[in-house]
Parts: sequence; structure tokens; C-alpha cells
Amino acid sequence: MLTKTLRIIDLLHDSHSSLSLQEIASQAGINKSTACRLLAHLEGESYLGRDDKGGYCLGQKLLRLGSNYGGQAPLRERARESLWELWRVTQETVNLAVLDGLEVVYIDCLESPHDFRLVSNAGMRALLYRTALGKALVAFQPPEQRDLIVRSLRFQPFTPHTITSLEQFNRELNTIHRNGYAVDNEESVLGLRCIAAPVLDRKGIAVAAISISGPGSRITTQKTASLGNTVKETAREISQRLIADTA
Repeated sequence: MLTKTLRIIDLLHDSHSSLSLQEIASQAGINKSTACRLLAHLEGESYLGRDDKGGYCLGQKLLRLGSNYGGQAPLRERARESLWELWRVTQETVNLAVLDGLEVVYIDCLESPHDFRLVSNAGMRALLYRTALGKALVAFQPPEQRDLIVRSLRFQPFTPHTITSLEQFNRELNTIHRNGYAVDNEESVLGLRCIAAPVLDRKGIAVAAISISGPGSRITTQKTASLGNTVKETAREISQRLIADTA
């Protein structure tokens, strides 16, 4: 029974869309009644979820386990050179983070040399919908995982600028996917602005994100596009390095 359960999980992990009960039973080579029973159990334990059409996809527990933020030493090592260069160019606090359920977890931080700066630490967590890092990570997830994450959010206004609706958040994610970078425009803390870009695997899925953070007096709206492209280029360098390592 364990083998069949793992076969279902592997099937959904490799699929680019949700799958119906019939598709899972057929592709996994499992009796339909057995597949139905296993799927019901996995869904009940939040290892699987369902989309709006009733198809099965990976659930929050598997998304959480998949982030593996505690074992990210290789990622930090491969990203560190580029992060230091981004720090040198921008002179703002630079962060590296991964997705963990409905939160982002910071796994590396380089503090700005300015007296007035954002202080962040590895291991710090933040709700994804009010951070540039979180938005960049979600915007570049597979469609079914993105939908599952978004539908699980409970929006709260931390500042007058915080996104507070599903429709607004989805519009923001579409813009981020189009531009290649995300912006936290004082959505977490008034006076603080952040710009983030995703670190992508060979399939174009975000495995991490990097950001710069600082006061709005230095990271102005007029500089957003230019800084966004700088952060995006750094993320692209890290992505290429990671992809080369797995070639």
C-alpha cells in the first residue's frame, strides 16, 4: 500500500496539471477503488488538495516538505557570490529566501552598510502575500500549486498598502510573472520598500527568491524598474549556476 501511495505522489509531483481519479488510477496502474481510498486519505491529511474542477494536486504538507529550507546550504553557497555583488551595487540589505507553506523563510541575509537599514536574519519568517520575496516565489510556481497556495491565504491589512483580496493578489502575480520581479511597496512596514526576483530551476519554477530591502527614501518608485532589472539579473545568474550544477 505504501508503494501505491508513493506512486500517486510521484505522479502528481511530475504532472504539470491536476489529475482526475480516473487519470491517477490509469497512469499509476492502481485499481480505481484503491486509488479512491488512498486519495481520500491523503486529501484528509492535507498531503493532497483539489482544484476548482475537482482534480487532485499536491497539498500544503507536501509543498511544505518540498521547500526543505533547513537543508539549503548548497543553495546559499552557490548564491553567495552573486548576493555580495548585488549588495555592493545597491548598498541595501540583500536577502535569500525559500517558500515554506504560506510563509517565506530567510536563509541568508547581508545587511546594508547604511545606518538607516532593514535588519533581517536567517531563519526569520514572513507571510508571503505581503513580501516581495513571497510574491516572487508564488508567481513562478506551477499553476496548480500557485492556485492551491493562493486559495489558502487569509488576507489581513498590515498597512494601508497591503493586498487584501484574492483578485488583487492574482493580478499582482500576473504582473510579477510578466515583469520578472516583485515589489513590496510598504505592504509590510510603512516606509519600507523591497524588490525581489525568483531563482528558477530548469523548468522555470521558483526554488528560491532574492531581494533588496530599504527605506522608500532610497528605494524610490522612480528607481523601481531599474533596481528590479538589477535584482532580476542577479537571480538569473544564480539560476544558471544552480542549473549547471544539476546538468
